[in-house]
Amino acid sequence: MKEREFNYGGQAVIEGVMVRGGSRMAVAVRAPSGEIVVHTEPLNPALYQGPISRIPFLRGLTMLWDALGLGLKALMWSADVAVGEEETGKGFSEAMGWVSGAVGLVVGIGLFMVLPSLLVGLLPIPLTPLADNLLEGLIRLAIMVGYIWIIGRLPDIARVFAYHGAEHKTINAYEDGAPLTVEAVQSYPTAHTRCGTAFLLTVVAVSILVLAPLGQPSLPMRVISRVLAIPLIAGISYEWLRFSARHAHRPWMRPLIGPSLALQRLTTREPDDGMVEVAIRALETVLAEGGENDRRMEEQAVEP
Repeated sequence: MKEREFNYGGQAVIEGVMVRGGSRMAVAVRAPSGEIVVHTEPLNPALYQGPISRIPFLRGLTMLWDALGLGLKALMWSADVAVGEEETGKGFSEAMGWVSGAVGLVVGIGLFMVLPSLLVGLLPIPLTPLADNLLEGLIRLAIMVGYIWIIGRLPDIARVFAYHGAEHKTINAYEDGAPLTVEAVQSYPTAHTRCGTAFLLTVVAVSILVLAPLGQPSLPMRVISRVLAIPLIAGISYEWLRFSARHAHRPWMRPLIGPSLALQRLTTREPDDGMVEVAIRALETVLAEGGENDRRMEEQAVEP
């Protein structure tokens, strides 16, 4: 019998959760009044249901780009709701999504790809190509972990991480066939195999394998090669994330995904019941408006 596949993913936002299925997305946010405010809209069918969604490696790039834009738009909308200034559709313009996605992508590339390469390239001591790329990967990992650890100590970000935990718990419960009640959902773990944190760790590992054959180019070529290699690294990482999530229940896969699950302790917190209630509302909205189509989709989201 064919194993059931799931495509639900999303992210935490300010005082809420965004859930993305195969055909629709929904953002649920706790307003200052205590009411749960929900925004929903269809996803781009060309990206999520068209031929491009079935092309390995290429599909990862397009979906990651769209997910970045959706996530940033949802974050801005949630901020409006959190201060009681929400307006229907505000924060969800197409232009804003593309601009936000571009800015976030440039900052991420500079911080996690270019900076480690520059630091290793400026070292005055000679290194073998293998040691060179391993050191660059370790610096990249250290920057990523340090960044997450520092922002996680901010009270507002800690609350976002708690909503992240609520999102994971809710999707874990749904995928396990449990009822979507606060009591049932709270019994599930805050880690999930399709989490974006797992994707980041995968990118670090894949970058070492992809860049090692390039040896030790000059500093300008070093930076250029890292930027040009991003599509390949992202595509391979996305496919590995899909594969590992599909086989996460197999004993031989558990040691391979263990570090990714452990790293999620930095980006998740145990949520309170109210946070879980918000996450349930977001998932139930997606299920109600597009769930049957979503369950027929073969694609898996990057971040649950």
